Amino acid sequence: MSLLAAGRRVVLPEITDYETRRAILRRGSQVALTNLDLLIQKIEYLPLNTPMMRHAAALWAHVRSVGLPTASPDALDGDVILAAQALSLGAPVVVATDNVGHLSRFVPAASWRAVAP
Repeated sequence: MSLLAAGRRVVLPEITDYETRRAILRRGSQVALTNLDLLIQKIEYLPLNTPMMRHAAALWAHVRSVGLPTASPDALDGDVILAAQALSLGAPVVVATDNVGHLSRFVPAASWRAVAP
């Protein structure tokens, strides 16, 4: 799971909810699903919109044109969608994630273990 830390704001991007929720549903863990729903009620939720997806498409094209893709050519590539969501906040942001390598190509990223709440 990745969260965005913008100053004192902690934001759950919709793409993160999607990626986390699908894994939970596949495992069939009602407890984890309930916990995810509770988290969404406690922190800010950042829904996707058209400008974010268009920015993600531009990021996807750019990293491929310079030979640094973050996913296979036929993949949706949640990393660029997450990066576009982070950049949409228009403020300094750190993506708290387990995928620092890919995300740091676009936005500041750190291990979620190292980001203070």
